[in-house]
Amino acid sequence: MIGDIVGKPGRQALALFLRKVQEAHDIDLTVANGENAAGGFGITPDTAADLLRLGVDVITSGNHIWDKKDVLGYIPKESRLLRPLNYPPGAPGYGSIVVTARGGTKVAVLNVSGRVFMNDFDCPFRTTAAEIEAISGEARVRVVDIHAEATSEKVALGRFLDGRVSAVVGTHTHIQTADERVLPGGTAYITDLGMTGPSESVIGVEPEIVIRKFLTGMPERFETAKLHPQLQGVVIEIDPGSGQALGIERISLLAAGLAPGPL
Repeated sequence: MIGDIVGKPGRQALALFLRKVQEAHDIDLTVANGENAAGGFGITPDTAADLLRLGVDVITSGNHIWDKKDVLGYIPKESRLLRPLNYPPGAPGYGSIVVTARGGTKVAVLNVSGRVFMNDFDCPFRTTAAEIEAISGEARVRVVDIHAEATSEKVALGRFLDGRVSAVVGTHTHIQTADERVLPGGTAYITDLGMTGPSESVIGVEPEIVIRKFLTGMPERFETAKLHPQLQGVVIEIDPGSGQALGIERISLLAAGLAPGPL
C-alpha cells in the first residue's frame, strides 16, 4: 500500500521503484492513493491510466478527488479508481471494490475519509462498518485507506475495525509515521503511509512558496516541487485463509536528483 502520489515526481518514483519492490517482496496486490497524481492536486483519466500501467491495482483517493473535473465522467466507468465511500448519496463512483490478487485471493479495498478538519462527510466509522457487513461474504482479506487529518481519528478507526479487516492505513498528511504494528485482533495498522513524490518539498509543494505563505498570510499558487522523488508505503503480509495480518513493514525509497522518463 503506497502513500499519496504527488504530481510528476510521484509518478516518476513509481516508474523507478514499484516493479522492484513488487519483485523483492513477492507482492500480490498493490494499492496506492492517487488523489494528487495530476499536477499535485486531483487526478485525471490519463494519470489514473499511468498509475495502473505502472503496476498499481487499485487507486484510492480523498478530499481532492474532484479537483480535476474530467474525472467526473471517468470514475463511474473505472471501478479501480475509488473515492471515499462516505461521500453523501449521489456522488459518482465507488467507495470499495473486490479484486482478485495474484494467486487467486479475493481482496476487498475500502476507501473512507475522516471528518475532523476535513469536508462534510458521513460518519466514517458507521459507513465503513456497514460496507464491511455488505461485502463480508465476498472476501476475507479487507484493507482500508482512511484519508484523514487527525491522527486520533485514524487510530480510533484502526481500533474500531481491529479483527474485522486485515489492514487500516492512513493517508492525507504526506508524512510517514513510525507506528506500524499488528493490532491485537490481527489488523495491520499505520497512521500515515507517507508521500510518493518530491522529498525536497513541504508535503509536495515548493518550500519557498509555503514558507512565504506562512510569513505573509497571503494567498499563493502552490507548485509541485521537483527534486528527489521518493516512494513511501508499507508491505503487509496477510493470511488469506483467516484474513489476519501476519506483519507490516514500512518502506521509504529515495532517488537522488530528477528521475528519468516522460511521465
